Amino acid sequence: MKKIIISAIAVTILAGSCVSKKKYVELQNDLFKTEVTLADTRTEKEKLEEEKRILEDKMGKIEARVEEYNARINSLRSESDAKFSLDGKTPMSNITREKLQATLTNVDQELLAQAQTLEDSINLAIAYNMKKSISDGSLEQEDDIQIDIDKTVVMINVSDRLLFNTGSYQVSRNADGLLKRLAEVINSEPSLEVMIEGHTDPRTIQTVELQDNWDLSVKRATSIVRILEKKYNVAPGKMIAAGRASYIPLVENDSKDNMAKNRRTRIVLIPDLDKFFAMIE
Repeated sequence: MKKIIISAIAVTILAGSCVSKKKYVELQNDLFKTEVTLADTRTEKEKLEEEKRILEDKMGKIEARVEEYNARINSLRSESDAKFSLDGKTPMSNITREKLQATLTNVDQELLAQAQTLEDSINLAIAYNMKKSISDGSLEQEDDIQIDIDKTVVMINVSDRLLFNTGSYQVSRNADGLLKRLAEVINSEPSLEVMIEGHTDPRTIQTVELQDNWDLSVKRATSIVRILEKKYNVAPGKMIAAGRASYIPLVENDSKDNMAKNRRTRIVLIPDLDKFFAMIE
């Protein structure tokens, strides 16, 4: 009986041992398959990651090119928007055009109604701003300062009664404010070239100091130039002093009033094109 029990136990142990080994082999096989699958998955993952990296690299290059193209398009659009043609020749910014329109609201509307071209309107705006910059706003200076513009050259005619005593080339102290404001305009634009011209009426003059109207007109111009240089720091290299005597009158010298108009100092401002448009401001 004892032998039978021992044999039964042995068979049971042997059978249990056989089942465990089979499961072990199955588990080993499952593990191998899992490892193979995992290796394949890793390979696939690495492949996908490499493809992703390549796509991201291509996308980055595409985005960079798109950004470059957009920047170029915006630049071209800005250049296009920033300019328009002045009589088919001269570029002018839209910002300047807006300032032009704002300035023209202050210009004498009768004069503005006579403007037939954009160039006429620009000249009116610049003349308005220039007079506002150099005059003190008094009625006297309103009448005795006249500004004309011809193809970006600004010509300021100042009556001699604002600058000199009759027959004299000594500058009046009353001219200080006007010359100071004029110097500020000149100094604000380093590229500006300036010509100061003296003009007289045709009446004969001859004194100890003056030979004739040529002499008077030249000395009046140099007197203004010296003050602009020494008192208001205008660079001498950008100024020219000239005398015209009585040979370029504004009006006929047929009355005292007309001769008074012809006795003047003309300040000619010659800006480059960009600085000319800046005068609108």
